[in-house]
Amino acid sequence: MFLSKFKIYIVLALLELFFLSGSFSQGKIISVYDVKWTSQSGDSWGTMPAGNGDVGVNVWVTHDGVLHFFIGKTDAFSENGRLLKIGKVAVSFEPSILQGEYFVQDLNLYQGLISIKTDNASITFRVDANNPLIVVEGNSKTPVTMKVTYDGWRNERRKLRPEEMHSVRGLMPTGRTVGGIKDVYVEPDEILSLDKSILWCHNNKRSIYAMVMEKQGLKEFAEKQPDPLLGRTFGALVYGDQLISTSKTELVSVNPSKKISLNVIVKTSLNTTVQQWASDVKAIREELKQADAKRMKERHVAWWNDFWNRHYIVVTSKNEKEDAYAVTQGYLLQRYINACAGRGGLPIKFNGSIFNVDIPTDYMLSGQNMKGTDADYRRWGGCYWFQNTRLPYWSMLFAGDFEMMKPLFKMYMDALPLARFRTQKYEGHSGVIFPETMYFWGAYAITDYGWERDNTLTAGETVNPYIRYYWQSVIELVTMMQDYYFFTDDEDFLNGDLTEFAKEMLMFYDENYLRSSHGKIVFKPTHSLETFWYDIVNPLPEVAGLKYVTSRFLKNKNSLKDKELLDLCNKISNALPEVPVRTGEKGDQLLAPAEKYDPKTSNSENPELYAIFPYALYGLGKQDVEMAKRSYDERLFKASAGWQQDAVQAAYVGETNEAKRIIVNNFKAKNKQSRFPGFYGPNYDWIPDQDHGSVASRALQNMLVQQVGDSILLMPAWPKEWDCSFKVHANKNTVIEGEIQNGSLKKLKVEPMERKKDIFIGQEFLKP
Repeated sequence: MFLSKFKIYIVLALLELFFLSGSFSQGKIISVYDVKWTSQSGDSWGTMPAGNGDVGVNVWVTHDGVLHFFIGKTDAFSENGRLLKIGKVAVSFEPSILQGEYFVQDLNLYQGLISIKTDNASITFRVDANNPLIVVEGNSKTPVTMKVTYDGWRNERRKLRPEEMHSVRGLMPTGRTVGGIKDVYVEPDEILSLDKSILWCHNNKRSIYAMVMEKQGLKEFAEKQPDPLLGRTFGALVYGDQLISTSKTELVSVNPSKKISLNVIVKTSLNTTVQQWASDVKAIREELKQADAKRMKERHVAWWNDFWNRHYIVVTSKNEKEDAYAVTQGYLLQRYINACAGRGGLPIKFNGSIFNVDIPTDYMLSGQNMKGTDADYRRWGGCYWFQNTRLPYWSMLFAGDFEMMKPLFKMYMDALPLARFRTQKYEGHSGVIFPETMYFWGAYAITDYGWERDNTLTAGETVNPYIRYYWQSVIELVTMMQDYYFFTDDEDFLNGDLTEFAKEMLMFYDENYLRSSHGKIVFKPTHSLETFWYDIVNPLPEVAGLKYVTSRFLKNKNSLKDKELLDLCNKISNALPEVPVRTGEKGDQLLAPAEKYDPKTSNSENPELYAIFPYALYGLGKQDVEMAKRSYDERLFKASAGWQQDAVQAAYVGETNEAKRIIVNNFKAKNKQSRFPGFYGPNYDWIPDQDHGSVASRALQNMLVQQVGDSILLMPAWPKEWDCSFKVHANKNTVIEGEIQNGSLKKLKVEPMERKKDIFIGQEFLKP
């Protein structure tokens, strides 16, 4: 089971001793927070995750000694636009070697390996960091016969049950007949014959793409583009040493053996046939057969070693041992889960990533018992919701996980031509916006755009009133892209994708709104996030976001090659109204959700705090930090689960105790059904919730380090009760390593050395 409190105290005492002596490696630090179980699991709620950035697995051993694993992939989107599992595999042994009194299943974070040990066997499980390959290998003390079974569930065409319809959010509302379609069907996988192998795939022989695009008035564009769903084929090839086929879904050992060896190749192909996909997978197998297996494993371990050596935050405490352990392990596990799915063909799905499982037990959701729901289910479906999708990526900058941010940027850049066409079609002018809820190719989630639309809606206005004029995502994405540039100094990115995307965004805001008599942009009709959308004028997130984006481009104008972008920044900067403020009950000035707004709320966000994060205009080291603190303290909604940003904003205004309280609670709030401590949720979304741990992660980072222009604040909101060993990244390719003891910085190493002059400790930056 999990580590007992006594064991936690022991390992933390050792950790504290080693910190003081400086006598051990990063690998040993990380190993303290490995997840270890000393008994088998009852069902799929007891899974342990692993992945290589694109392919993910959920691994567990049941009490009968059978090893199970679900396989997921970041781009396995079905004909209905759902992100599906690849499938499930079960491995059993005769005689059974995974039962008995002694059992340990261990997630070795530093090596990216899952190990399973019993009295009779030792097995390691990895998703190779550099290849689309799952490897199960090990040894038994006695010869055993291994049986491998494909345990699929998409075996025939079937209609989704009413309680499953939430997983196709964006396709059809329950109980409606629209355009001749009454029901939503899941199509079966195809199981192919291949000697000494199990080979299966899901091939999209139909697609909702054309129907979705036509409903949104985008048929002309769609006819000139390849369908992103049609012909998309994803599946796996299972094979191993000395395994033969007994059927298309089962392999067994030729003879009993002490050696355990199993390989699974996972692949997605676009616009292809089943036959071509199968040929491509078999070619990968032949290529991998020529590779040095030992060297492959060494390279896999090296990747994970480099990953953990690149960044860490390890918190210890003499008087708050449990909290410190929970925070550190939670932080490490969330970063690990992000890494397991962060280098794929498409971005991390906020609602489960690639680690959602089936529901084997009674589980109530919105008044319905979800028991028996398969592993393709995820609440809120297959579309990307920017409010939720962004949060894992905000935690990657200070961690130096820059390569993992690229799939997010790529998805939006790939959809840029559609967004240009749509703006011209709907609005009659240049520029782009993106919907809050969208398919990966950039179209609105059709449920939100509307299957049935009345004459009161113009082209582009959504049936869903929550997101009708909610286009905040483009401004925040440009902000994130700017931060990526400031951290990496990637001039090609600045003058390539960032310039192109930012210009299109700014052109939309320049051309879409009227000007006041004073020449200022009047943002109307609009929203202040999803919370305020009645009688809104000049919402703070738009005003603050555009001020922040344009000012940062103008301050770095010497690095920009595109004069048109600079001209747009100057033009919009001069035309922006002031950041909205209001008078509080005590007569003090506070940030406001908008210049004008009906106080009726429709969600539970605090739009006024967007001027603190993600648009860092107010806070420590910036203008009017006291007003920022008051605005935080008097926010309307006080919450911390899921996508709520309170913890991050608390750190930015120096509310140390508040930020600390929230992240401790967040990192301790694992899903009750899930055995793995890094699985949170469902909160607003699904399990494992990728927002919940990512918000807490970014908050922990900003308690330790913040950027104010080129200056770096260290420990701006760090609790004195917590010691820390850390390695973090900052702008201008800066890497900072140090140790905090008893509230003081005891060690500091900065690369490049000249950046040390830009570092300020605590809140000394605020002193005159």
